[in-house]
Amino acid sequence: MPELERRGLSPTLIVRERLAHAEHTVVVLDLKAPPRATPSFRFVGEPDTLIHLAWGGLPNYKSTHHVDEELPSQFRFLEGLIKDGLKNLLVAGTCLEYGLQSGALTEDLETAPTTQYGIAKDSLRKQLEALKSSVPFRLTWARLFYSYGEGQSPNSILPQLTSAVARGDKTFNMSGGEQLRDYLPVTEVARLLVALATNGRDNGIVNVCSGQPISVRALVERWLEENGWSIALGLGHYPYPEYEPMAFWGDRRKLDRCLAT
Repeated sequence: MPELERRGLSPTLIVRERLAHAEHTVVVLDLKAPPRATPSFRFVGEPDTLIHLAWGGLPNYKSTHHVDEELPSQFRFLEGLIKDGLKNLLVAGTCLEYGLQSGALTEDLETAPTTQYGIAKDSLRKQLEALKSSVPFRLTWARLFYSYGEGQSPNSILPQLTSAVARGDKTFNMSGGEQLRDYLPVTEVARLLVALATNGRDNGIVNVCSGQPISVRALVERWLEENGWSIALGLGHYPYPEYEPMAFWGDRRKLDRCLAT
């Protein structure tokens, strides 16, 4: 929201439940039970651009819910908007679409997702790309890597670390921390998404990433130093996730081209 406001844009928020305090127009919509009397595009205010971030069932990446329920309802909603007049769509994808591929990942790599979440997101992208052959619209598939900052899940590593410090824990248990990942602060992710959504281009797949690998251990140690926190790291307490390779990050050359004026 702050990034949209900084650009002088007044968005319409499409949410599952009414917000207690909102400074902008709010539309309450259940994607699994959209209104029947009014087409969804008109119901949400006939926007020029839609930034689509909605997805349920996270962070359980392995659940079949993603393929069985989220995928059809999300595509049905987006397809309806596009057929009724939406011309510019940005959808948040995921680096899990790449599967177990290692190293610097480029957008032209064949996807090979191994989780139900990654499979569902990859399938949604392919369905939207196929839809373009019959209904013209601009599509940006913003393939997100990792982010941290205000509003993220309490189960993410930074909120867990913050809570451990606040409780006065002596040790923060984590994995071995040697896996290389690609992280951005959530404020920068927001800036990049808005810039891509408003550049007036048919961007296609774009990695939203830093392009700079960092070990999870080094990232945690940086947070400790930046905040002046003192807590021991219980390295190796948790196993490494089997659905992620040990070292992967995003190639951001296309992102930089898309952002160039």
